[in-house]
Amino acid sequence: MSNPGEYHGSCFCGAVKFTVRGEPAAMGYCHCESCRQWSAGPVNAFSLWPKDTLTVTKGGDNISEYSKSPNSHRKWCNTCGGHVFTDHPEWGLVDVYVALIPKFPFQPGVHVNYQEAVLRLPDGLPKLKDLPAEMGGSGTAVAE
Repeated sequence: MSNPGEYHGSCFCGAVKFTVRGEPAAMGYCHCESCRQWSAGPVNAFSLWPKDTLTVTKGGDNISEYSKSPNSHRKWCNTCGGHVFTDHPEWGLVDVYVALIPKFPFQPGVHVNYQEAVLRLPDGLPKLKDLPAEMGGSGTAVAE
């Protein structure tokens, strides 16, 4: 049985299972080329959680990692190849892919790296050129 504010997820095959608890630090959509290539989609729905709110409950030894940059340690299941999360050590946060936590009430608040968008989403949410200033970006808003 789940506790309120606790959400369960898994990779594509279920060999890796995890729980996040509490509230994410941020939710939204990333349009950067790296996220698009990694997700094999035109946009990535993210939920950034404080690292200590994520617990791998099964298959921790079945996770591999690749780091294209020092701030993104992308992780996947060795069995199915399903992507599970991306650690962002510079921020102390982990991006848990929203599609993997089906009962989580995703409420996006921002689009980041919108200058790189290949799929425009006119949804009324703020669109940032890159990242918020507090995360090392310019914080500059761009038009929808």
